[in-house]
Amino acid sequence: MSTAPMPNAPLSPAPQTQKVAIFVDVQNVYYTARKIFNRNFDYNTFWRKATEGRQVTTAIAYAVDRGDQKQREFQNILRAIGFEVKLKPFIQRADGSAKGDWDVGITIDALEESASADVVILVSGDGDFDLLVQKLREGRSKKVEVYGVAALTANTLINAASEFIPIENSLLLG
Repeated sequence: MSTAPMPNAPLSPAPQTQKVAIFVDVQNVYYTARKIFNRNFDYNTFWRKATEGRQVTTAIAYAVDRGDQKQREFQNILRAIGFEVKLKPFIQRADGSAKGDWDVGITIDALEESASADVVILVSGDGDFDLLVQKLREGRSKKVEVYGVAALTANTLINAASEFIPIENSLLLG
C-alpha cells in the first residue's frame, strides 16, 4: 500500500502589518521640549520607535516658515527622515503677537488620512486636539497614540488618547 504524501497543512496567514499615519505639530513639540528640558525633540529616534514593524501611510510635519537658512536645513532633515513638510508663513501682527497655528490643517488631514491607517499618531500637547482624538477613536475606531511633553500636555488630550507616550530622555537630543 503506497502512501501519498499528505498535503501541506495550511499556513497560518502572515500577521498584518499595522498601517500608521503620523501628524507632528512641530512648533508645539519644539517649544514644550525646550521649555521643560532645554533640549530638542529627536525626530530620528521618534521615527524608529513609532514606525517599527508598521507601514507608514502618511507622515506630515507642520511648521511655521520664517524663511531662514537654519530652518530650511531642519525641514530638509524632516523630509529625509520621511515626513512631508507643510509650511505656513509666520505672521507678525502689529501688536507684536504672532500667528502660525496649524490646528485646523492637522485636524483636516488627520480626518482625511486616517481612513487608510489603523493607528494615528499625533505629536502635540495641545488640548485643542482632544476632540479630534475622540472622533478618531470613537467615530472611526482608530487607535490614537499621542506623544507630548507630559508636564505641558493637556490632561484632556492625554485622557482622550488610546495611549500617551511622554516625550522625555530617550526622545530628546543631547
